[in-house]
Amino acid sequence: MPSEKVLLEKQEVVAKLTEKLQNAKAGVVVDYSGITVAEDTVLRRKLREAGVEYAVVKNTLLGRAADNAGYGDLKSVLEGTTAIATSDTDELAAAKLLSEYAEKNENFKVKAGFFEGKVIDPATVDSLAKVPPREVLLSMFIGGLNNMVAGLARALNAVAEKQGEGAPAEAEA
Repeated sequence: MPSEKVLLEKQEVVAKLTEKLQNAKAGVVVDYSGITVAEDTVLRRKLREAGVEYAVVKNTLLGRAADNAGYGDLKSVLEGTTAIATSDTDELAAAKLLSEYAEKNENFKVKAGFFEGKVIDPATVDSLAKVPPREVLLSMFIGGLNNMVAGLARALNAVAEKQGEGAPAEAEA
């Protein structure tokens, strides 16, 4: 039986993990086995630059935190080595970076994730990773609006020209 001190430390870790899961917009759980320390350092730097928190966690502690945060379905993938990446600001950053990394490193695997209050499978994490950045989506939206306004202007102009053809000519002075 663990000492009371160890038990309190574990409860504190679970509480912090629970808070992290609850405050995150999205997250990804990965199996990081087989990557070198140098590769891990590079990955952590990229994640940090993107505003993503990344930590190696014990499966049992993450399982308890997942239950507390309403992501109990995550427990089914908590085997072997586990790390979790979360972001409080960007829903797609962790998915993009970790899916890209998993494509380049066969030993690194995405186990699952969570997004909009639901646990998602690795295929869905990969789909989220392929969503264009926010700026690109906004420019596509604005471009679409611009095309609609231009089309409306052309249609109104055509109607005005057609009505002008049928009108009697003004008398000359």
